[in-house]
Amino acid sequence: MSYPVEELQRFGYRQELRRALRFRDLLAYGLIFMVPIAPMAIFGAVFSASGGMVVGAYVVGVVALVFTALSYAQMVKAFPLSGSVYNYVGRGIGAPVGFVAGWAIMLDYILVPSLLYLVAAVAMNATLPAVPVWVWLAGFVAVNTVVNSWGIKVTARFTWIMLAGELIVLLVFLGFGVWAIVSGVGRWTWAPLYDPDTFGWSLLLGATSVAVLSFLGFDGIAMLAEEARGGSRAVGRAMAGALFVAGLLFIAQTWVAAILTPDPQALIVGGDPDGTAFYTAAQVAAGPWLATVCAVATAVAWGLPDSMVAQVAISRLLYAMARDRQLPAFLAKVSRERNVPRNAILLVAVASLTLGLSMSARGDGIALLSSLINFGALTAFLLLHLSVIVYHLIRRRSRNLVAHLLMPLAGATILGFVVWNANVAAQRLGFVWIGVGLLVLAGLYLAGRRPELSGFTAGQHSTARVREGV
Repeated sequence: MSYPVEELQRFGYRQELRRALRFRDLLAYGLIFMVPIAPMAIFGAVFSASGGMVVGAYVVGVVALVFTALSYAQMVKAFPLSGSVYNYVGRGIGAPVGFVAGWAIMLDYILVPSLLYLVAAVAMNATLPAVPVWVWLAGFVAVNTVVNSWGIKVTARFTWIMLAGELIVLLVFLGFGVWAIVSGVGRWTWAPLYDPDTFGWSLLLGATSVAVLSFLGFDGIAMLAEEARGGSRAVGRAMAGALFVAGLLFIAQTWVAAILTPDPQALIVGGDPDGTAFYTAAQVAAGPWLATVCAVATAVAWGLPDSMVAQVAISRLLYAMARDRQLPAFLAKVSRERNVPRNAILLVAVASLTLGLSMSARGDGIALLSSLINFGALTAFLLLHLSVIVYHLIRRRSRNLVAHLLMPLAGATILGFVVWNANVAAQRLGFVWIGVGLLVLAGLYLAGRRPELSGFTAGQHSTARVREGV
C-alpha cells in the first residue's frame, strides 16, 4: 500500500518497520493489552474505593476514554506515525511539549510491563509456592522477549491465541455467574452502578483513577501506525472498537461479581489486600474450581500476552524518540531480519525484570506501580486533548467545533477531575517524574540538541490543511 509509505516520506522517515498488521490484528492487540479479564485482578480495590459502585467507576472510565480515543483518531489521521502521543502532541503543539508528553506516557509504558510481570508472578507463586516469584517473573520476561524479537507477525498470532483463551474463561464465568443469580444465589441490584447511600463524585472519580488501569492499552494501538496495513484509518477504528468491546466486558463481569460478593460491606471497609475478592465471587457462582480457573487465567494473561504487547508499545515509543535524537541512537536500530527495534525490546526486558524484582521486595509495590502508571497515562492524555484543540482549531482554523473543541474539552475535563482525585502519593511521585523530564529537556537544550521532529516545518500545517480539505 503506497499511501502509508508516502505519508512517512512526507515526514522525513523511511519505512523500516514491516506493515503486516490487519484491522483484526490491531483490534486483538488492543484487547489483549487491556486484558478482557483485567478487572478480575483489581475488582476488590475498585469495589472498596467506590463504596461498592464498581460498575459506576468503569462506566465513568469508558466515557472519559471514549473522548480520548476520538482525540487519538483525529491526531493519528493527521500524523500516521509510531510514537503515539509523543508524536501527536509534538507535532500538534510543539516538539518540547511533545517530549514532555512522551516522557509522561513513558512512565506508563515502562512501568506497565513490570507491574504485569509482578502481578502474574505473585499469583503463580500463590498457586505453586514451590516456584519462587523471581523465577516466574524471569520466565515471563524471557518468553515475551523471544516472541517480540522474532517479528510482529509472530506476536500477532500469539496474541490471537491468548485472546481466545481469555474470552473463553470470561464466558464461562459469566455463564455460571448469571445462572447462579437466576437461581437465587444472588439478587439483582443497581447498587454496583449507583448507590444513593454512598454516592459522591470525589469517591467515584477516585475509584475511576484505579479502574482506568484496566483500560490502559487501547492507546497502544497508535504505536503500531507504521506497521498497520490500513494506515491511520485502521488504527483509529481499532482503538474505538477495542475500547467499546472491552468496556462492555468490564461492566458485565464486575456487575455479576458485585452481585455475588458475599459480604459487600466488609469488602468496602476492609478492602482487598490479597486481591482475591473476584475469585471469592467466582467460588460463590460455581465452586472452588471456577475460582482457581479465574485466578490462573488472570496470572497467565497478565504475565504473557498483556505484558508482551506492553513491551511492543514501549519499544516503539523508545524507537520513535531515539530516531528523533531525543534518546540514545542505539534504540533506533531496527533488526534487518525481523524489522523490529530489537535493542529497544531488549532494554525494556532488562528494565522490566529489574523493576519487577525490586518492587517484589516491597509490600506496597503493586499498589505503587498501579498509581504511578495511571498518573503518567492520564497526564499524557490531557496533553493529547490539548493538542487536538491547538492543532486543528487554532493552527488549521477548523470549523468542526464538535470534534476539535467540545469533545477534547469534555475529555480533558473528566480526566482532570480523575487526576485531581487520584492517590496523593501517586500525584507527588508523578510530578517528580515530570520534573525529572523537564530537567532532561533542559539538558537537551544546553547540549545543543533541542527537540525537533523530522520532516516537520511550520508550513506543514497549511499543507495538511489542503490535503485533508479543511
